[in-house]
Amino acid sequence: MKLVTWNTQWCCGLDGRVSAARIVDGARALAGEGGFDVLCLQEIAQGYADMPGAPGDQPAEIEALLPGYQVFFGAAVDEFNAQGQRQRFGNLIATRLPVALVEHHRLPWPADAGIRSMPRMCSVVTVRDPALGALRVMTTHLEYYSKTQRMAQAKALRALHAEACARAAEPPLLDDGPSPFRAKVHTAEAILCGDFNLEPHEPEYAVLQQPFGGPPTQRLHDAWTRAHGTSAPREPTFRLFDRTYGPQPVACDFVFVSGGLAPRVRQVVVDGQTRASDHQPVMVELT
Repeated sequence: MKLVTWNTQWCCGLDGRVSAARIVDGARALAGEGGFDVLCLQEIAQGYADMPGAPGDQPAEIEALLPGYQVFFGAAVDEFNAQGQRQRFGNLIATRLPVALVEHHRLPWPADAGIRSMPRMCSVVTVRDPALGALRVMTTHLEYYSKTQRMAQAKALRALHAEACARAAEPPLLDDGPSPFRAKVHTAEAILCGDFNLEPHEPEYAVLQQPFGGPPTQRLHDAWTRAHGTSAPREPTFRLFDRTYGPQPVACDFVFVSGGLAPRVRQVVVDGQTRASDHQPVMVELT
């Protein structure tokens, strides 16, 4: 199974051109032979015609570019401008794997006076992979400006994973009827990816990987360290070419995997060449 995650900056490249096709092509190239099974994109826009590059209906554009994939858009921001036009901004998951369940979870947005911020969320799609079985694909984009909000969001992500693991261990009453109470697919295995807007030395990174009440094997692990070890230099995913937000390149786009998947991580690769966004895409392959 191959998964690509990418903060697309509403598909706006460093040349100022907005192109969903360029993002999809870049993700395909990074995945290599056979392409990706799952594509997780952050900063996807719909209706923000006044943003740089005038992005259009990007969820629809990406769906048209990916025949054979199901596309799920989760809007962290869902608002209307002064002219009454709806505007949405958030995460997108596309997959060619069978889908069992789709969830969208709003993350905490605690007050932090005088700090620029916006709502954040985590989109979750439970898929069935022929080799790995059922697993939850979780993608998110945490707050950049507020450390208070970012820590609250990291704790919430860990709690979402812990809650799902608890349901897998103690599932609800079995119901095979036709109503929404019908039994769901519950699994402790998960991939959590996205732009976390933090570096590995920051406390939120450790919080995401803290054990919880379930078996220790269920906690989240950084796929990069599983593939490369703890001493290997980490490839940057932000500020590699554009230093608007700081003087040095950093790694802030991560892929975390649950304990059962950690031994299955074969490789984690960063595209350090593309300039189709201000972030670099990351690909993880599990076998």
